[in-house]
Amino acid sequence: MLSIQEARKRLPKKFMENMYEMFSPGTVDKLVSGMLSEKYTTLRVNTIKYNIQDLMKNLKENNIKFERVQWYNDALIIKNVKEKDIQKLDVYEKGYIYLQSLPSMVPPIVLNPKEGEKVLDLTAAPGSKTTQIAALMNNKGYILANELDKIRCERLKYNVSVQGATIVEVLNGRGEQLGTKYENYFDKVLLDAPCSGEGRFDAKSVITYKNWSEKTVRDLAKLQKKLFKSAYTTLKQGGIMVYSTCTLNKEENEKILQWALENLNIKLLDINIEIKEAIPAFNDNNIDNEDFNNFREINDTKKMNNLNKAIRILPSKNMEGFFVAKLQKI
Repeated sequence: MLSIQEARKRLPKKFMENMYEMFSPGTVDKLVSGMLSEKYTTLRVNTIKYNIQDLMKNLKENNIKFERVQWYNDALIIKNVKEKDIQKLDVYEKGYIYLQSLPSMVPPIVLNPKEGEKVLDLTAAPGSKTTQIAALMNNKGYILANELDKIRCERLKYNVSVQGATIVEVLNGRGEQLGTKYENYFDKVLLDAPCSGEGRFDAKSVITYKNWSEKTVRDLAKLQKKLFKSAYTTLKQGGIMVYSTCTLNKEENEKILQWALENLNIKLLDINIEIKEAIPAFNDNNIDNEDFNNFREINDTKKMNNLNKAIRILPSKNMEGFFVAKLQKI
């Protein structure tokens, strides 16, 4: 097992410098410890086909131990088996469940889609959030799930089919161009943006971070702005948008939000979800959040401005790193 000190040396030098600029040393140690942790298998029940009570009964019959997720009734943390074991189960093959990381489940919950709404998932593959949105809508309404990569698009189609998400239309195209085609059309939009993936770094596995560079971060930020503008354009006035990434830096998170607030008629909304690994997003003068569990305390301070309404989820035993913001077109 790598020590935290050894892990710090393995991870990209500039990435670690960025983390120390953003967080206190104690928080960086917790963050790196999270990147060293072997994650539990997590899943959600597909409520289009099944329910959590029957799933828990099924798992108990198979001697699979689990824990409920406090902030999401339809999600479970599996304690004693791996993904490959879950994939052998009948409930998996039938599409009754979906193997999905916990932070990946947060953006659709924050989006809060309703029956009958028109929803866009701008960068949708492999379909974990798309199918979750369909389940949250009780499979009633319309979802356009867009994906640029043809191979990933086929995977998206497969997952949508297995999960029985019949309200989903899959599109293989450039997300940047959808704004011109669907102007003021959607009630809600999810932009889970392509990103540098810092929240998914595994300190033990160099393959998870070998392609990271400052240039990659800068290039992705440019793409994120284009996708954000397109997503915003597709929204109806008053419509809700969720912007999320699985990365930790400010370039792809707070700075994208700041750009959007300065250039688009959009405002940030509060996110009402209690996750112990979540801290408020940073303002320029609010860089140090030592305690993972002080979200409510910080959220109540009068000094807080708009950016604090977004949340950053820090890596832990249960969670990968993530960033989530909720916005409204005004």
